[in-house]
Amino acid sequence: MTQLTAPHIDYQGMAPLFALLGGSIVVLLASLLRSRFVHRTLVPALTVITLGAAIGLSIWNWEPGDTKPIVEGALAVDTLSLGISIVCYVAGIATVFLSLRSLALRTAGGGEYFTLMLGSIAGMNVLASAENLVVLFIGLELLSIPLYVLCATEMRKRVSLEAGLKYLVIGSVGSGTLLYGLAFVYGATGATDFSAISSAIGDKVSATDPMLLTGIALAATGLAFKCSIAPFHTWTPDVYQGAPTPVTAFMAVATKAAAFAVFLRLFVEAFPDVQPTWSNALAALAMVTIIVGNAAAIPQRSLKRILAWSGVAQAGYILTGVIVATQIGLQAMAFYIAVYLVMNMAAFAVVIARERVSPAGDDISSFEGLGRADPWLALPLTIAMLGLAGFPATAGFIGKFYLLRAAIDGGWDWLAIFIVIGSVISLGYYLKVVAAVWLGPTTVAVQPADGAAMRRLARVGGWSPEAEGRAQPEVLAVAVIMGAAVIVFGIVPSPLLNAAGDVGTALQNIFA
Repeated sequence: MTQLTAPHIDYQGMAPLFALLGGSIVVLLASLLRSRFVHRTLVPALTVITLGAAIGLSIWNWEPGDTKPIVEGALAVDTLSLGISIVCYVAGIATVFLSLRSLALRTAGGGEYFTLMLGSIAGMNVLASAENLVVLFIGLELLSIPLYVLCATEMRKRVSLEAGLKYLVIGSVGSGTLLYGLAFVYGATGATDFSAISSAIGDKVSATDPMLLTGIALAATGLAFKCSIAPFHTWTPDVYQGAPTPVTAFMAVATKAAAFAVFLRLFVEAFPDVQPTWSNALAALAMVTIIVGNAAAIPQRSLKRILAWSGVAQAGYILTGVIVATQIGLQAMAFYIAVYLVMNMAAFAVVIARERVSPAGDDISSFEGLGRADPWLALPLTIAMLGLAGFPATAGFIGKFYLLRAAIDGGWDWLAIFIVIGSVISLGYYLKVVAAVWLGPTTVAVQPADGAAMRRLARVGGWSPEAEGRAQPEVLAVAVIMGAAVIVFGIVPSPLLNAAGDVGTALQNIFA
């Protein structure tokens, strides 16, 4: 009789994922209770507790320089996967607070809404840890499918349903392209584990094999869809604008973080012998992404669309860490993703506070004169814009400086020049928002909520802080905390730099 041996399960390594999956079940079951207290307070609190537990368990597993393979080597528990996962958990906690008064939460139901969000974060956890082609695709789908639904949770709004459908269709194209690419890679190498693929290249298959190169190109294209890298970014502005703003804020940060983590892990671990080929191709994409994202943001009036195009440009900056494929490149990428979290969340929190009370929604006219009406909202938005532009004394400046250093040290001087050029171009729209906030007229034209062509006048003096951010204290708190973090990490970046340094040890054996 054949003796079956049960696979070893590392419960410590899998603890954060177990916490997310278990917490999502608890949240869904709790939502079956009809009490208003349950839906308004208990369900969001359980979601925050779940994410807090996942953060604690990730810190418990934090061991710089140590990579722990789990699930028969299909997943890796290292500082890269843990660091990126923590970014996603923090983004999830912020999204819970931003969603408390959201129309999406009322129409979709709190239990379903937060369960979908936890499921997507679980997918991000799997994706950032993936060491196998099959697990990579499973993680990507677990991340994506809940987001398709979350984008359409404002079911009474056409734009929300349209955003969900667009993200579903284009996201499916991206997933299908990725799957084809992974299939070609498997066909060429006969392996699915990243380490086995790396060993097969140069041994079983040439680094110039057409099937292998086709697979790498298709895989890069599929991941580029998720990262909003040009020219595969076309879905981003429409989906970001149409989706519920808390969902947009979550997608803008967490999806990008997980996708870039697996992007780097796949290309550095599985395709090191093909690096001269794929690094040049990705550098060209990064250059195009930086220019297209920054140039397209300048004429926009919707702040959500501005942040969407900004996100495209930022993806070009972050891609530098993958292109360089060095330890300092990974550190720079990890640091920038972390500061991108706080800058974006601060900006989106202010957008949420304003669009809920302004008939102009997220149009720039909603923010004109905000500095006089409510400085507590104006300051975080201003700090976020300056940080995204890379002004000194902000975390964004340190992050871009770190990326420039990584590019130059890696021999990509011309790419560093494009990062600087892109940052200069970005002043055209970041400072436009800052000027509207602090120099806007006391009487501004506002688009009516019904979308009619006629415009009416609204006096800034009629705005009330009580009717603005202070009537939404949880949104104001997220804006202020995240805005403060942009300044704190810009002046005292050492704690975050140390954490990014730990993340850089995750793949040190390969970089060495």
